[in-house]
Amino acid sequence: MTEPRPLGPKVENWTPPAPPKGVVLEGQYTRLEPLQAEAHAALLFRAYEGQDAVWDYMPYGPFHSAAAYHRWMKGITGAGDPLFYAIYDKDARAWGGVASYLRIHPDAGSIEVGHINLSPQLQGTRAATEAMVLMMQWAFENGYRRYEWKCDALNTPSRRAAQRLGLSYEGVFRQHLVVKGRNRDTAWFAAIDAEWPALKAAYDVWLSPSNFGSDRQQRESLSDLTRLVRVGRDPTL
Repeated sequence: MTEPRPLGPKVENWTPPAPPKGVVLEGQYTRLEPLQAEAHAALLFRAYEGQDAVWDYMPYGPFHSAAAYHRWMKGITGAGDPLFYAIYDKDARAWGGVASYLRIHPDAGSIEVGHINLSPQLQGTRAATEAMVLMMQWAFENGYRRYEWKCDALNTPSRRAAQRLGLSYEGVFRQHLVVKGRNRDTAWFAAIDAEWPALKAAYDVWLSPSNFGSDRQQRESLSDLTRLVRVGRDPTL
């Protein structure tokens, strides 16, 4: 008698989630609005101006005029996938970056965060972290099973950010893409729905106002709070 082949566990009561509609995501320190050229292009161009390094790992940019950035933004908004957001820092009272949902696969319950481009003024702030938390929260609370983060394997800050947020390292896809005429190996990270309650608890502790001194410096690090949730550590960090 032939031995039965192993199969994955059944996903009980599975209903594919709806794709994101671009609702406003509001937090303590940040607000994310669906990206619109008329509302955000000029302000974001000002935040990025003279900071060409922020475009190094992007498949587009840098943009050397507000008009060029505006044209690019008009071309990428409204498609649905990727679905771009503009990120507002409430502490700085300024728009400081963008991020998007992409590779949205409701039938698989999988969604990715990407096109993350934070201006120097937004990098390292509470608002930047909370923006990533709000996007992940929307995905899991609306029924997605898997939340992905991918980046150029040479982009150490992005790899560090993914691990700090508690996403687990899953490996490197070699020669995955050609970006701006250069090879890109891609590092993969992900969190799954079973990990979300523990991640949310860690985020709640870190984002609490009591975790910050009067100088806005953290008392507990997010990496320490998420370490036990991760099932795979990035060996390069």
